[in-house]
Amino acid sequence: MPALIDHLSAEAGSWGAFHVLAEANEADSAFDGLRRSGFSVYAWQRMWDISQVAEAGLRPLSGEVEALNWNRVETIHWSAIQSLYQQIVPPLLHPVEPVPYSLAGWMFNNGAKCFVNVSKGMYGMVLMPLIHPEVRDVSSKIASLVGRFLPDRRNRPVYLCVRSYQAWLEPALEDLGARAGGRQAVMVKHLTRLVKDEQAVLAAQPSAVSVQPSRVSRIHK
Repeated sequence: MPALIDHLSAEAGSWGAFHVLAEANEADSAFDGLRRSGFSVYAWQRMWDISQVAEAGLRPLSGEVEALNWNRVETIHWSAIQSLYQQIVPPLLHPVEPVPYSLAGWMFNNGAKCFVNVSKGMYGMVLMPLIHPEVRDVSSKIASLVGRFLPDRRNRPVYLCVRSYQAWLEPALEDLGARAGGRQAVMVKHLTRLVKDEQAVLAAQPSAVSVQPSRVSRIHK
């Protein structure tokens, strides 16, 4: 496995990639193989099966009626998503985990503090959330998204990925009856290195030009 990973990493480097990401169960033999190949852990995650979240989770906040409306992400939401990303993802992870570049997602209509990116495949759908800790009644919002706003599910399972820097979402998922998968390591292998050596740079000067130092012969007060 290390030889295979090294070959794939070299190929990615030839495409101009700065790093390669991997996700592996910490109890799997692939985890050790990735470590030997130069990968390091930068976060942990769990994949939660939210396919069967109960409609009982769609309860309004106590004392108020809230419309649980999600809107498809459009270009006008891009600045709000970038701001939300800056608030949630730790700065040290920004070079490795950039702001979502795809607009295939949903944003909750209240305060631009709740965004979910959606990836679809033949065998399921994966939701990557960016939800601010100040958001209230997260259980109802997630349940409404799954139950009412995800089109074309065709009975495919739906998973929500919770990274370690958003672990506070897990109690809300437990309240919904979602099932947690095993803990996975999110790993990165850097293909470039930072050069810290400082070198003096002389300003370029045409060879035919002679620069004479200025002289002050007299100072008038």
